[in-house]
This record gives sequence, structure tokens and C-alpha cells, in this order.
Amino acid sequence: MRTGRSNPATQRTGNATEDFVDRETVLTSSEPAEVEELRATLQQEQDRHQRTRADYEGYRRRIERDRDVAVRHAKRELLLALADLADGFDRALAHVDGSPEAVTAGLYGMRRRLGSLLEAEGVTSFESVGHRFDPTRHEAMGTVRVAGGVPGTVAYADGPGYEWNDQLLRPARVRVAE
Repeated sequence: MRTGRSNPATQRTGNATEDFVDRETVLTSSEPAEVEELRATLQQEQDRHQRTRADYEGYRRRIERDRDVAVRHAKRELLLALADLADGFDRALAHVDGSPEAVTAGLYGMRRRLGSLLEAEGVTSFESVGHRFDPTRHEAMGTVRVAGGVPGTVAYADGPGYEWNDQLLRPARVRVAE
């Protein structure tokens, strides 16, 4: 395929063998510079590729971590709502004295199922009455005078505290002895 331009090597000699040799000479004389330039470009592209892969891996790990945090937060909110529901059942069960047997049995059964569900998810309630008040585990609803009570201890629990996998889910709502 001819472009209409003449090769400078052909113009010099006009001999095809000499043209080939001259072209080889021309290519080999500029080849080291081109090869080095190509090697440098290749190295830059490889470096950029490695940085891009590292950036992607960091992004993927960050997204995975953020997703895990969001899932854990949503699960925590759901477990808090279920713990409040369990407290509501406990308050209702405290006042079932005049209720029909079927209603009372149904409430106890639902509370047991809810308790089993919370336990299966790692949620446990903890006892506070008689223990020293701990602001990291108790929410003080007030103080009370108790005969023979040790000041600074929990005298009454208005609502139990809950832990989820050994971390505080909700503090116990308590009244502290003066």
C-alpha cells in the first residue's frame, strides 16, 4: 500500500536491499529511546493500575464496614423496640388478676415467646435492685428514702436493663436510696 510519499532511504539509493538495510539502521538507532519511553509509560500505567486496585479495595472494605454498622444499628433499634414490648407485657401481666383465664394464658404465652426471641438474639435483662447505682448501667428516675437502705444503692427498678451480647442495650430505670 503506497501513500504517495517516498521513503527518504529510497530516495538516497534506489536499491531495495539498501533501502531495507537503511530502514533497519534508522529503526535501530532510534529504538532504545522509544523502548525506554514505552517502558516508562508501561511502568506508569502499572503503577496507576495498582493504585486504582488499592483504592477500590479500600472503598470495598469501607462500604462493607459501613453496611455492617448500618445493619447492627438497625438490629439494635429493633431489639430496643422488642425490649420495650416485653416491658409492656410485664406491666400488663402485673394487672391480670380479674381477667379471664384464656386472656391471662395468652399474655403469658406471648411474653414467653418474646422472651425466647430476645434471648436467641443475645438480649438478656439484668437485675439492679440492691446493687450500687452505676450511671453507665442505670437511669435514675428519682431518689427514695428507704428504712435500712444503703445510700447510693438501687432501691426500686421501674424497668429492667438489657444487655445485647455483653454490651448495654438499655439502662435499667431505677430509684436510688438516699
